[in-house]
Amino acid sequence: MAYFFLQCVDEACRFRFPASAAEATTARCPRCRGPVVAVAEASRERPLHGDAPGDERVLVGLLDNIRSIHNTGSMFRTADGAGVRHLYLAGITATPDHSRLAKAALGAHEVVNWSYGPNAVELAGALSADGYQLWALEPRTPSSPNGVTVDERPARLALVVGNERAGVDPGIMALCDGVLSLPMTGQKTSLNAAVAFGIAVYSLQFRATTPVVHP
Repeated sequence: MAYFFLQCVDEACRFRFPASAAEATTARCPRCRGPVVAVAEASRERPLHGDAPGDERVLVGLLDNIRSIHNTGSMFRTADGAGVRHLYLAGITATPDHSRLAKAALGAHEVVNWSYGPNAVELAGALSADGYQLWALEPRTPSSPNGVTVDERPARLALVVGNERAGVDPGIMALCDGVLSLPMTGQKTSLNAAVAFGIAVYSLQFRATTPVVHP
């Protein structure tokens, strides 16, 4: 799809913004409502694909009680891009049956395998019994057991993302084989759940930068 960058003709404004071809025909300046002209065209080509992870390495996600539909939709998009095999949705986590999630996922929910269960502890137990190691995506604390790094990634891994406020369910933590943490240097102790999920799965799948976790 072609996009145009439009610019306000008012020299006192000169606001510049993108618009689709259809929008460009009737667009007005969002800032001053004056007329605009097309000054550049940007064609959005399909990006080149990277090498997919081998079939012998399987990564799935367990999304437990994610409050934000937008976070869940974003995780579907990330899962598609990173080659996550399956998303297990649990508790209050929205499913693609919700129209707002479908909008946030931008179609990724149609290509990423998913399933829903009301109890994430039971799902975690079933994944463990099926040969998956369970890693919780959680901030490291002095009392956190079993800190792991991306270099220790097993062939079959289930990455657990918990509630934005409460974190990973203690019942799941008791089943986890490790805690994967992202380094934090600022005043905040955690990232947005969807952002953290994206950093973690891309590091686990492609290892673009190995030292992304605390030892």
